[in-house]
Amino acid sequence: MEQNFLIDGAANAAITILLAHGAGAPMDSASMNAATGALVTEGFRVVRFEFGYMAARRASGARKPPPKAEKLIPEYLAAIAALGATGPLIIGGKSMGGRVASMVADDLLSRGEIAGLLCLGYPFHPPGKPESLRTQHLAELKTPTLICQGTRDEFGTREEVASYALSGNIRILWLEDGDHDLKPRKTISGFSAADHLKTMAGTVKHWSQQITKTD
Repeated sequence: MEQNFLIDGAANAAITILLAHGAGAPMDSASMNAATGALVTEGFRVVRFEFGYMAARRASGARKPPPKAEKLIPEYLAAIAALGATGPLIIGGKSMGGRVASMVADDLLSRGEIAGLLCLGYPFHPPGKPESLRTQHLAELKTPTLICQGTRDEFGTREEVASYALSGNIRILWLEDGDHDLKPRKTISGFSAADHLKTMAGTVKHWSQQITKTD
């Protein structure tokens, strides 16, 4: 199918980040817009795309559940091909989008097609089902990875994730009191959502410069 991208940031940016959305909200959700804005401020070119089920939902208004993450792998690979990035490319996404990207990352890294993986709120397990882990492939992940996670994310809290067997190539940025959208409760944490997004984007910039050897 024809790929429709949302592209923000300078065309000549040193690094491009390709982001897919989460299971329940589109590529232009408030959360995706805010994260994109923060990353663009740090000098990234950010490209967003939608999986077919979400594009169909947008067109029809009918809320059908998403396919299993594995079924979306061909669509993620098609988006990368359609984008045709010429400089360093980091792939990832919000929640499910990042999970799908994590499933294809090592193969793409081995072919020199990507530099890293960025996950904004990784869904380590379904809410309320901490025993249903989605981490098996993360134990041997070879791709340089940054996961930005709120400490109270119902898809994987700091306490829960501490017990998981994760690859040494995975770095986790913990954002105090953040939920699945990285939003904290300011009265409890002292931080605002904007504070956390600025920290996220600044950390992504530093990490991306390390893995791509760019300034």
